[in-house]
Amino acid sequence: MKILRYAMTVIALALASGLSAQWTPTKAVFDVQKPTMKVFLPKDDLNTGRAVVACPGGSYLGHAIAHEGWDWAPFFNKQGIALIVLQYTLPAGDRTKPIADAEAAMKMVRDSAEVWHIDPAQVGIMGSSAGGHLASTIATHSTAPDVRPDFQILFYPVISMDPKKGHQLTHENFLGKNASKELIDLYSNEKQVTPNTPRAIILTSDDDSGVNSANNAAQYYIALKAAGVPASLHVYPTGEHGWGSLQSFQHHAQMLNDLSDWLRTF
Repeated sequence: MKILRYAMTVIALALASGLSAQWTPTKAVFDVQKPTMKVFLPKDDLNTGRAVVACPGGSYLGHAIAHEGWDWAPFFNKQGIALIVLQYTLPAGDRTKPIADAEAAMKMVRDSAEVWHIDPAQVGIMGSSAGGHLASTIATHSTAPDVRPDFQILFYPVISMDPKKGHQLTHENFLGKNASKELIDLYSNEKQVTPNTPRAIILTSDDDSGVNSANNAAQYYIALKAAGVPASLHVYPTGEHGWGSLQSFQHHAQMLNDLSDWLRTF
């Protein structure tokens, strides 16, 4: 009944390590009006009980569903981590839609913990670009135990809703074109960090000029540290925006090592 209530379709896939070659980047998905989830479970002998809900980016206009979503499954599954890729509703100015979808996904993962062999206290959220804004929104605004993430993984995230600091198109699609200053401040997530915000790793490129994610990442990192929240910031010298899991990213191997090392710290 919960699945029907949240209008989500869940496809659970037990991923064998040899399947990764089948997954290649595809076009972004647009005009999403009904949320769906794909669940990629690790082999039983590798399972750590940890899970990550992934929110792909796309300026809240579409989803880079492959290289910022599904294609991450081999990396996480080989480390014994379940990956749940959320194709959230695109807001068209109504921020409540993707927020509700992400909260429903977090709750569904915990509700399914026994079936999927997941530890409800080890469920994190991941987001790229605009998906990083959604992930950081859940991390800073959603405090109820059944929806609060236990950790956050952010790739070149949009953090601020101030279009001068963040990204104009992302701002308009999430808040609409005439958002008040109060609403902009509320969803500028560097201003919403508290000591209860979950630990974070933030990965971005110094030359990301389109979204200015390096500045967004730095401001969020500073806010996390000021609040006493464990955080790690990795800024790669090149790569621009949107590299996700793509092996063509010049610092791909280093990035995977950095993420793997961080996941072993808790």
